[in-house]
Amino acid sequence: MDFLTSLGLKPLNPCASSGLNWLFNEQSAAVSVVSPVDGKTIANVQHAGAAQYQHVVEVAEVAASYWRQQPAPKRGDIVRQIGDALRANKEALGQLVSYEMGKSLQEGLGEVQEMIDICDFAVGLSRQLCGSTMHSERPGHRMYEQYHPLGVVGVISAFNFPVAVWAWNAMIAAVCGNVTIWKPSEKTPLTALACQHILQRVLADNALPEGIFNLVIGTGDTIGELMLEDSRVALVSVTGSTRVGRHAAQKIAARFGKSILELGGNNAIIITEHADLALAIPAVVFGAVGTAGQRCTTTRRVIVHADVYDKVKQSLVSAYQKLRIGDPLDQQNHVGPLIDQSAVAAFQAAIMQAQQQGGTVLTGGDVLNGGQYASGCYVRPAIVEAQNHYPAVQQETFAPLLYLLRYEGDLTEAIAMQNAVAQGLSSAIFTTQLQQAEQFLACSGSDCGIANVNIGTSGAEIGGAFGGEKETGGGRESGSDAWKAYMRRQTNTINYSSTMPLAQGIKFEL
Repeated sequence: MDFLTSLGLKPLNPCASSGLNWLFNEQSAAVSVVSPVDGKTIANVQHAGAAQYQHVVEVAEVAASYWRQQPAPKRGDIVRQIGDALRANKEALGQLVSYEMGKSLQEGLGEVQEMIDICDFAVGLSRQLCGSTMHSERPGHRMYEQYHPLGVVGVISAFNFPVAVWAWNAMIAAVCGNVTIWKPSEKTPLTALACQHILQRVLADNALPEGIFNLVIGTGDTIGELMLEDSRVALVSVTGSTRVGRHAAQKIAARFGKSILELGGNNAIIITEHADLALAIPAVVFGAVGTAGQRCTTTRRVIVHADVYDKVKQSLVSAYQKLRIGDPLDQQNHVGPLIDQSAVAAFQAAIMQAQQQGGTVLTGGDVLNGGQYASGCYVRPAIVEAQNHYPAVQQETFAPLLYLLRYEGDLTEAIAMQNAVAQGLSSAIFTTQLQQAEQFLACSGSDCGIANVNIGTSGAEIGGAFGGEKETGGGRESGSDAWKAYMRRQTNTINYSSTMPLAQGIKFEL
């Protein structure tokens, strides 16, 4: 495939990069990267070991001392050039994202556009890294706070957004004066390698040292654990399941490191009796089946008022039966494959569990095999009529499985149902009534980090801070003031008087 060659990928690819130089691990056998689209091997990679990891961290530490001294607008200009390089490679990189991960080509291209957008955001941010000035209680004193780089930032990304979430972290961290070490998902390492090739050219063109943007490919048990336990890595941003995040948080906290956790979501859309269904139905369908249900913001529950329940049920089932499932590079298709056959098995197990607990499958749920579905990773998206308290509904199944739930009373009941799960990432309400919208957004409304009105749960713009509450982790990435997480905050007091007054009026005389 032409896009593989244009992105610098080879039949056998290295295990690590320090930005300018590539590292190989002679102890590692070739690991095949198989596309869920057709079950074919795309290319092979090596996995790094402790030696390669240690080398990269040592180089990154040296680079951090250099990079933090560069003016923030200069750092921003490097990020601007990275954004331009991504624009030039958008088509090829979008195709690779689609083929390696399985999401539709439109979503693959959209993911690269997210990277471009965060570069643009970071460029502007590079001139806005501001602190605050406070009035001192002591005469002749000035107080202010400022933000300094942390040093080395680790990014552990997940397969479902193999490049965008890394960019959210890396580009913001870069303008803040940090260097990054990226451990991509071992299921999607090729997109990471392709990004590193793009970065390499920008770094070389600007005669920058190695170590500013680093990559280490390997397993969570090896490279992930090394990063979590490494006190030289000041902050680790982890995207993954709640189970992975809980483990990571404990490891990082044990060494008093900083973490950003972007974990699971059990996201709901509330459809009230005042909803515009022409808006709601498409939003639910895309939210539930986009990326084959493998987004942390995927719509997993739809909570529908009794007055419109039957109509919504009929409309959703009808829409699902029109979905085109197949090769995600064919833009006529709506839904591509799951990442692998383990994800397919989890999808089937969740449906079986929901049925055993009293749920009814309204449509979908079967596995597609043979012909264009030979990889064994394609499923028909499912809708299951259920109740919110079922254990199956309380869990996040990373697949296109939508639970249809009914409520009889007022909006307070629906909000309570939405909030009655362990996760708290994304939420939405469809209503044309102002009072209902405001109730949903109030402090007694949605308990999620993202709460939308008349748009779905899935798909976030980079201008806002992204993240959730409860078992979603509590971290924030991307826009708004999320940049502060990548810096250390310092309060400064300057005495420009000729006396030494103490705070709180304390007297101390010698």
